[in-house]
Formats: sequence, C-alpha cells, structure tokens
Amino acid sequence: MISSDSDNNLLLEVRDLKKYYPMKAGLITHTVANIKAVDDVSFGIHKGETLGLVGESGCGKSTIGKLIVSLEKPSEGSILYKGQDLAKLSQGQMRKIRTQLQMVFQDSYTSLNPRKHIFEILAVPMIYHGITSKKDAEDEVNRLLDLVGLPGNSKGRYPHEFSGGQRQRLSIAKALSLNPELIVCDEPVSALDVSIQAQILNLLRDLQKELNLTCLFIGHGLGAVNYVSDRIAVMYLGKIVEIANAKDLFTNPIHPYTRAICDAAPVPHPLIKKKDAIILQGEIGSNVNPPSGCRFSPRCKFAIDSCKSTDQILRPTQEGSLHLVACDVMVGQNGGVQA
Repeated sequence: MISSDSDNNLLLEVRDLKKYYPMKAGLITHTVANIKAVDDVSFGIHKGETLGLVGESGCGKSTIGKLIVSLEKPSEGSILYKGQDLAKLSQGQMRKIRTQLQMVFQDSYTSLNPRKHIFEILAVPMIYHGITSKKDAEDEVNRLLDLVGLPGNSKGRYPHEFSGGQRQRLSIAKALSLNPELIVCDEPVSALDVSIQAQILNLLRDLQKELNLTCLFIGHGLGAVNYVSDRIAVMYLGKIVEIANAKDLFTNPIHPYTRAICDAAPVPHPLIKKKDAIILQGEIGSNVNPPSGCRFSPRCKFAIDSCKSTDQILRPTQEGSLHLVACDVMVGQNGGVQA
C-alpha cells in the first residue's frame, strides 16, 4: 500500500488493481487478447487530501477514475472505501455509497442533460437521495451556484446557453450536490482556454479547503496537477512509476519518465533553454503486448539490460522516504538515489 503517513485517516485504498478489456475476433467471436488498461496499481488517498494522477493519453489514469466511482468493474484487485470493498457490495449497499463518490468529467457538455434546465439537473438528485426536500430545493440550488461562482438566475437556463468554463462550474456543482466525500476530477480543465483553466483550478483549490474535500485529480501536465495536489502519482502504460509529495516530485523528479514530463514543459522565456533535457523518443508502447520488465525501457536512455527483463517495483529513494520510484537504475536495490 502506498500512503503518505499514518493509515488512520485513509479514505480510499486501491490494492493490486487490474482492468483488462478483452479483444474479440473470429467468425465465432472469442477473446484473442486483452487490453491491459490498468495493470497492478496500488495507492491510497487520505481524507482531505488531493492526489494528482498524471501521464500520457492511454496510460490508464481515466480508467482508474471510472473504477473508483464504479462506472467500471475491476478485473482483479480491490478498491476499499472506508474499508469496504466496492466490488463485493450489493446493489442496495452500493446505492448508498455511490452518492459519496462523484466524478467531474472532461467534457462538461456531454455530462449535463441538454434537455433539462439547471435547476432540474441539480435539484432532482438531491431530492431523490434525501439531501434536501422539495421545499428547500431552490435554496440548495442557489447555494451550490453561489459556491461555484455562478449567479442564481442561471438555474432557469439550459446547458447549451453557457460557455465551456461555466458548464464545467455546473459540472462541479452537480458533483457537490450530493455532499460527496471523494470527487474524481477527470482532466476537468484540458478542454478549456488557458485563462479559464486557471479560474477552474483556483475554484477547485478553494472548494477543497472550504469543504475539506478528498480528490483524485487526473491530468496530462504536471503544472496544473501540481497546483491543486498534495501528492502526485505518475503513470506509464498501466503502472505507477513514481509517487511523492507534490513539491518533492515537481522539483526533484527521479524516474526518467517523470523527468521527461517535467522537461517537456515550456520555459517562459525565448532565450532560455533547458540543459540536459530528456526528450522522449518513439511512441508509447502497446498495452496489449506491453514490453517485458520496465515498460518505459524501450524509450529510456538510461535503460540497461536488466531493465528489459526485471519488473520494476516502487521503492523509497532513501530509507524511510515517502518518495517512491519504480526504477532500479535511478534507485538502488536497497534504496538511495544513484549518482
């Protein structure tokens, strides 16, 4: 289990999680291979914490988000919410817990029903789940709109009448409407303009502090993820390769893939160039037939022969450290960053 400190306030724990999607073929349809979207992932999220999850497209980070909120079922492993394995709960038990696990999707337009006005989108779920009564529903909707920075007269309008940034605020209000304990934000700013991205990131930070929310924030770039996260986990081809405190990982990345992500960020000055920057070569590997050993080894300039044959496990950079890296080249067998 990967955690940041004591497990006393652990809200969610993911253990040895796998999600394989079968590939069908043949005249008589049968499974010919599996797409290994998530392959043996473990981590924990503590109450009140924001864990960032970053990686290239296709690495499995969005699949993890869907598994946590039970939009997908795991192939193997377990997802423990307050000690309860979500995959083993009955429909009735899951219905009670589902309100506690909400998701903000990347595409705000498709996540809001275009045929319903905002009041109906926000009020009906709250009334159905007993969060509020019909009498108090309007006050609750006004409170939610104010919480996300939208005027009260928005509730009579339809999703298509809002801008992309406003719709994302509505998606956040929808997720908050059921008073969840954990919110999964699946790339909530990647489809927005840069200036609007900053507004939404600031909103998420403010809400996290004000409501003591627990969040899994999924994103592509380390900059945005670092801004809202307490810890960051880096994924590559279905596996976590590095996890650490956000500041530590952002200022001192150890795994070659994490370093490449950091080096890919543009420098805000035309005359300044990064020295010794790691430039990724080639394409991300196949998650149907992933490389043996370290999955990043075909693209890694530091790879040695053992990298291609030995599975890399997360290990502390030094004894007692909570900065974990899955790279025997950068981190010795007994811990300690290599020179």
